[in-house]
Amino acid sequence: MLPASLAALVPGLAALRRPVVLIDGGAGSGKTTLATELVRSWPGERPQLVGLDEFYPGWDGLAAASAMVPELITGSGFRRWDWTTGAPGTWRDLDPSGGLVVEGCGAISPASAALADLTLWLEVPPAQRRSRALARDRELFAAHWDEWADQEAEHWRTRHPAELADLVIGATEPA
Repeated sequence: MLPASLAALVPGLAALRRPVVLIDGGAGSGKTTLATELVRSWPGERPQLVGLDEFYPGWDGLAAASAMVPELITGSGFRRWDWTTGAPGTWRDLDPSGGLVVEGCGAISPASAALADLTLWLEVPPAQRRSRALARDRELFAAHWDEWADQEAEHWRTRHPAELADLVIGATEPA
C-alpha cells in the first residue's frame, strides 16, 4: 500500500506526458518495494521500472551508476551489469516516450532531480535498514555492507539527495 502522501500525487503524475519518478534512500529502506507498489497502482499505462541494481558496475559502483541516471532518463536504454561475470552485460531497451520510475541508492542527484517530475527519499534508521538488507540478501550483502555504506555516505554528503527530494517518506509510513 502506498503512503497517503504519495498516493495523492499519483493521478497528477499519471496525467503527465512522460512522468519521471526517482526513489532514493539507503540500502534496505524499501525503495524496490515502494517502486513496485507505485507502478502496480499506477492508473492507465504503467511506467517502466528500472532499479539501479541493474546497472551498478559492481559493489564499488554507486557513484558511477548515479552519474548515469540523467542519461537513463533522456535515453532509450542502458547496458545491464552482469553480476555473475563482473562485466557489462546485455542491453535493456526503454521507451523514451514512456513514463519511468527509477529506484536505487544514487537515483537522486542535482542532475537527475532536474529531469524528474517527482523525487522521493526514504528515511529509515540505519539499524532497521541493515536488518532488512541482510535478511534479504544474506551473506552476499554482508560481505560488502561497510563498503556500500561508505559509498552511500559519500553520495549523501556530496549530492544531498534527501534535500533534493520533493517528498520524504519515513520509517513509520509503509514503504
